[in-house]
Amino acid sequence: MRAITYSRYGASDVLELTEQPTPKVGPDSVLVRVRAASVNPVDWKVRAGYLDAIMDVTFPAVPGWDVAGVVERVGLDTPEYQVGDEVYGYVRRDWVQGGTFAEYVAAPVRTLARKPSTLSFEEAAAVPLAGLTAFQAIRRAGVRDGQTVLVHAAAGGVGAFAVQIARSVGARVIGTASTRNHEYLRGLGAEPVEYGDGLVERVRALVPDGIDVVLDFGGDDLVETSKALLADGGVVASIVDAAARDELGGHYVWVRPSTADLDALAALIDAGTVKVEVAEVFELADAAAAHEASQTGHVRGKVVVRVD
Repeated sequence: MRAITYSRYGASDVLELTEQPTPKVGPDSVLVRVRAASVNPVDWKVRAGYLDAIMDVTFPAVPGWDVAGVVERVGLDTPEYQVGDEVYGYVRRDWVQGGTFAEYVAAPVRTLARKPSTLSFEEAAAVPLAGLTAFQAIRRAGVRDGQTVLVHAAAGGVGAFAVQIARSVGARVIGTASTRNHEYLRGLGAEPVEYGDGLVERVRALVPDGIDVVLDFGGDDLVETSKALLADGGVVASIVDAAARDELGGHYVWVRPSTADLDALAALIDAGTVKVEVAEVFELADAAAAHEASQTGHVRGKVVVRVD
């Protein structure tokens, strides 16, 4: 099969289009014919070696954890799926090797769910990691109807999902973003504020009584900002700063594969409650360019790789 691989840590130029054996299918896995995969910041961080201290990488490694595709073959004990089923998933294991930037991926059933019926494969591939991260952070923080939630980096891939999911449970959402993304955030249901100097004062002007929940997907100065803005009993959840847990008594969230959570996201998407934005679509052979586009940090929506 065709696959993108890298045999050493490095910049995007270590990514190569190669021929690899089709993956074996374990008893609790299915073979997915990949139609699309998406790029997440963790993909290029793993590729660059930044996560070597916590993740084993077996070379040559195929990058990518997000996938949307069609079940090609089922394992010995996978009653959840049949050949031909359209699925999407966050195919993360405890080591990095057989990722989703390939024509086929062997995916444990615990990492998959039925693809949202209203989405294309390219759109569905943009959901799993970012959508699950937002969903699980919101659940961990206990966001509920009537609360006011501050979402840092609200126009980013995770933040945009978080705004919409928090709104779906009845929360008021304040979102930090650059001014060029303020209309976008209003369209998602958030009240935008510009990040940077003066953020605390701008948020206080909107919410004088304080914030109930802070969701940090890339903000600066989390500790001092949260101390200044949280109402009594307020909660912080972060995916980028362990100080949310260690200094603020909140939560440090690392997303986990979950069929149930993917099903919940699919229901929100198919109901029209959550919308998905794809920034750009690349062909498999152009995976290095896709990584570079994601790595700039200036894209709105997800960078997707199409595998035909």
